[in-house]
Amino acid sequence: MASAWVLGGDDADLLVGLREGSDVAFDWLVNRFQAPVYNLVYQLLEDPNDAPDTVQEVFLKVYRGIRDFRGECSLKTWIYRIAVNEASNQRRWWSRHRRRELSLETPLALNEEGEQTTLASALTDDAASPYQEAANQELRAAVQSALAEIPAVFRSVVILRDVEDLSYEEIAEVLRIRVGTVKSRLARGREFLRPKLARYLETHQPQAEAAEAPARADQWNAAQASVCL
Repeated sequence: MASAWVLGGDDADLLVGLREGSDVAFDWLVNRFQAPVYNLVYQLLEDPNDAPDTVQEVFLKVYRGIRDFRGECSLKTWIYRIAVNEASNQRRWWSRHRRRELSLETPLALNEEGEQTTLASALTDDAASPYQEAANQELRAAVQSALAEIPAVFRSVVILRDVEDLSYEEIAEVLRIRVGTVKSRLARGREFLRPKLARYLETHQPQAEAAEAPARADQWNAAQASVCL
């Protein structure tokens, strides 16, 4: 059965193992969904530093609630629904308890050489050139900032579609809304984002089209994809 899960077997076999309390089944589930769930809540939260704790809470609720899952939607969209709800709960908590933001110069533990490290040094990717790092951080910060400014009702749809690449039908199941509402909110969310990211969208537009075509949804997808790599 475990090999069937790894090869992409249907949810029914996996659910049997999960409902029987199989550690193998739950480990497979976490390994399969941990990265996309983390990426989703990271984008949805006011403070991305809360992402690890929120992801842990998501999988705790999955573990506790799996016996009540009735298969009215796919396992994937059920887990994403829990993730969106947990991120929403965390945002509400954040609005009530504003915490001091960490500076990039926040001191961390001493390294092996006994030197004081900072958050900035811990986040540095040694494999990237300074130019690449600066460009990536600028784009990532611009997208994150733009997402934070649009209403949450549109932000969730944009992230689920343009970052997580869920279908309209899957998003409708996650958020429990109609497909038409998904498309409407997605269009509104992209409209909010487009002027805020116009400079970055232009850099992803082919030279031949730059003077003619207006900013389009696929250009937004390209800019967003750069952030998630």
